[in-house]
Amino acid sequence: MSRTRTPSPQGSPQAVQSGGAALSHGLKQRHLSMIALGGVIGAGLFVGSGVGIAAAGPAIVLLFIGTGALVMLIMRMLGEMSAARPSTGSFSVHAEEELGAWAGSTSGWMYWLMLCAGVAAEATAAGTIMHGWVPFLPAYGWVAVFMVFFCASNLTAVKNFGEFEFWFSAVKVTAIVAFLVLGVLGILGVFGDAPGTRHLTGHGGFFPTGAAGLAAGLLTTISGFAGLETVTIAAAESDHPSRNVARAVRTAVWRIAVFYIGSMAVVVTLVPWNNPRVATEGPYVTVLDRLGIPAAGTIMEIVVLVALLSAMNANIYGSSRMAFSLVTRGQGPRFLGRVTRGVPAAAVLASCVFGFAAVVAGIIWPTTVFAWLLNIAGCAVLVVWSVVCLTQLRMRRRLERELPELLSVRMWGFPYLTWLALAAILGVFAVMCAGAQGRQQLAGTAVVAGALAAAGHLKQRRDRRAAGAL
Repeated sequence: MSRTRTPSPQGSPQAVQSGGAALSHGLKQRHLSMIALGGVIGAGLFVGSGVGIAAAGPAIVLLFIGTGALVMLIMRMLGEMSAARPSTGSFSVHAEEELGAWAGSTSGWMYWLMLCAGVAAEATAAGTIMHGWVPFLPAYGWVAVFMVFFCASNLTAVKNFGEFEFWFSAVKVTAIVAFLVLGVLGILGVFGDAPGTRHLTGHGGFFPTGAAGLAAGLLTTISGFAGLETVTIAAAESDHPSRNVARAVRTAVWRIAVFYIGSMAVVVTLVPWNNPRVATEGPYVTVLDRLGIPAAGTIMEIVVLVALLSAMNANIYGSSRMAFSLVTRGQGPRFLGRVTRGVPAAAVLASCVFGFAAVVAGIIWPTTVFAWLLNIAGCAVLVVWSVVCLTQLRMRRRLERELPELLSVRMWGFPYLTWLALAAILGVFAVMCAGAQGRQQLAGTAVVAGALAAAGHLKQRRDRRAAGAL
């Protein structure tokens, strides 16, 4: 059910409160700019992309172009809505206002689940790296150290999250830019013979694994983009929410094009896609070794660790803010809405506890409970994106009719590109249905999403009855 609200002044504290509990505005423009810049560079790009290359071959570039284009459209929609109405709950708040409580609850809690599962996976990977360097402490011990550290930093002040993410992002951006420069020099023959196109066409062709490989690579590329939405959540705690989120979204196009598509093009041009090291050690290590860069493995291991810690930090932040927004709208346990010194402390603790419980599940039940959780989390982003498309269709028409001055960021080609994005997401669901693993993911996701939607629908009915009794 759509509801009309009187807008608060853009960027004012009132505009980014949830349920009357105010969060602090400790993030500065430099924090948000670097969060937006580094947010597209995750551990999935440095490591997970190798699995996609092994599955799809050189055609991974086309997959990243396609999925990158979809993500650009989603980010533009988020930017339009968040610039018009900044909110800690971002798309979940907008979905509730435009579609109803069921949509806000489903998208919000699915996103929370995805981020918390991400915290567990990233903490586990980071602990494994640290154990290799400092073996006297077991991997799960390092996991506990990282969880406690980032939980404490997120509990103290939002500016701590901003500072950590600023420097983490600086390291990631520097690393990827250096890689691209070295890669282009390698393609030009500065580090030996120029490869030409022999790796693009000489190992089974540009589409060596056919449609099946493209389908497998598609799911990998999409998962690499999950979490980019956090910048629209963080913007609500910055000094000028509307202006800052607009700037962040407007630069998303070239960031995705340069960092993802550019780096994948460099990798498949410089090394054979079927080199086993691409999947086992990672494409970036393989390329740097091919160029003769000393200690390439160690350098990339450091960068990957930074990327993992950055993702942990961002996911704890994003999940806690989403949980806070949900509960202050009556979509969860009230105690999670407790705010201490401008920080949703209870929501931070709950997100960290769930993340650590998922780590424990990964140790005790790695192939059952943990695998089930990761499967649902991997599909959750598609559910969120679907809700974003439907919400933007409703919200844009209403704002054009009632408050056009709030549309400082506008979705391109509305409504046609919005419908195209939604059709693309449905296409991904169809591709997943073709494989047994994909069907398993969809089944688990459908059960969780259905339960959340039902709970939200019941709340919506209760609210209507309560309003009618007044």
